[in-house]
Amino acid sequence: QVQLVESGGGLVQTGGSLRLSCAASQRTFGRPTMGWFRQSPGKEREFVAALGRRDDNTYYADSVKGRFTISRDKNTVSLQMHSLKPEDKAVYYCAAGWPSGLRSNVNEYDYWGQGTQVNVSS
Repeated sequence: QVQLVESGGGLVQTGGSLRLSCAASQRTFGRPTMGWFRQSPGKEREFVAALGRRDDNTYYADSVKGRFTISRDKNTVSLQMHSLKPEDKAVYYCAAGWPSGLRSNVNEYDYWGQGTQVNVSS
């Protein structure tokens, strides 16, 4: 079992910054691949970023590349977000899994946090 708890969401103005954190309690298997996804009303859950389980390679959606950074510090995975845009408004979810396919596929992750709301005002 992997327990995930997100924190750090809130309200920021366009161009502002937020740092999201995901506290992971891992009880089984080895280090999982960690991912961040987001979902806004009327849309499917969207891939944001991922951190490889073995090599710590990072992967980003084109929409956030250059603005967001995913990183790991012990049992905490963070998503540092800069230059936030109104279209970044969503509920952000932390995920963990051992993908056999694409790291950007929501179906490749087995464990999910409850999400944290990010609001970006114009």
